[in-house]
Amino acid sequence: MKCYIMGLGLLLTLWIAPGLAQTDQPTIKDDFKPSTLNQPGQEYPQVNSQGYARFRIMAPQADSVKVNLGLGGTILTKTEDGAWVGTTAGPLDEGFHYYHLTVDGGVFNDPGTLNFYGSVRWESGIEIPAHDQDFYALKDVPHGQVRQILFPSQSTNTSRRAFVYTPPDYDKGKKHYPVLYLQHGWGEDETAWSNQGHANLIMDNLIADGKIKPFLIVMTYGMTNEIKFGGLRNFDIKPFQTVLVDELIPYIDANFRTLADQSHRAMAGLSMGGMETKMITMANLDKFSHIGLFSGGAFSMDDVNKTPGFKEKVKLVFVSFGSRELENRGARGFWGGDPKVNADALRQAGINSVFFVSQNTAHEFLSWRRSLREFAQLLF
Repeated sequence: MKCYIMGLGLLLTLWIAPGLAQTDQPTIKDDFKPSTLNQPGQEYPQVNSQGYARFRIMAPQADSVKVNLGLGGTILTKTEDGAWVGTTAGPLDEGFHYYHLTVDGGVFNDPGTLNFYGSVRWESGIEIPAHDQDFYALKDVPHGQVRQILFPSQSTNTSRRAFVYTPPDYDKGKKHYPVLYLQHGWGEDETAWSNQGHANLIMDNLIADGKIKPFLIVMTYGMTNEIKFGGLRNFDIKPFQTVLVDELIPYIDANFRTLADQSHRAMAGLSMGGMETKMITMANLDKFSHIGLFSGGAFSMDDVNKTPGFKEKVKLVFVSFGSRELENRGARGFWGGDPKVNADALRQAGINSVFFVSQNTAHEFLSWRRSLREFAQLLF
């Protein structure tokens, strides 16, 4: 099952092992294999075909070791050779999960796996194979590039970093491309969408399948982590809006072959990045024509009516959630009501409004990978 904790503007989903409250445990299949996110040559952590995760940590001098992966976590047991081992009490949801270790009260990453920036720190990561993982799989197709850039920011008196996805054919001609500005969530940074989200692979596969017209994706730090969790009411969008609209967009248009007009520019974001997307696009409809909110709120008719030119300028409003997020009816106050009802109301008002639900996922990257796949096919 899932437990939902509502912060001020951020919905956090934590996994609770479904077997914790049960006396009859299912038979765990012994077909464990190393996680695809492991460090080279490391056998653990491992995942089986049912979605259980198994861990093995060498800590011979430790008195206690726990894997923090959702509420409850997994307490490991020490073996004679000094290793600590254990298996999750139940299967994990498909897709990507952050986790870390607690060793004698200290917080550490698992040396067996790669690290990913989330929860305002570099966390360990584990991947539970999804039944539909083909759309973000690494395939033998033409690949684009994820380019790191540094752009000047007078407003913050520094150079800031962004990553730019360019399609496979970018360097083969003089074509100009539309641009999607894609934002991460709270606790993450500009590496999230390419590392955890596989945005580049999703794009490569969609382009190879002829499902989308190629476009650029720009990913930068949204300055979201400068507030503490639960303190969203203190977040001021203006500094980041200045960076994005007044500094980053002009830099991208000057240094990449873009179609530098409103009709060929989109913005989307996950969770808190969705909130940023909504705030920035509504204040800058002369800059953005396609808007995507992934588990990051919704648009209502009140939003439309109070924003001059919304119906004329916005070509697409895309809102998505994981199905398990929608089960949490208490969160609808944060979303401004039932997001599907809101999406239907916009559509009835003549607005191109699309509502997408990722089945059997919650506030997690598989929801957002699927959302990007669907959103990309509707752009430009």
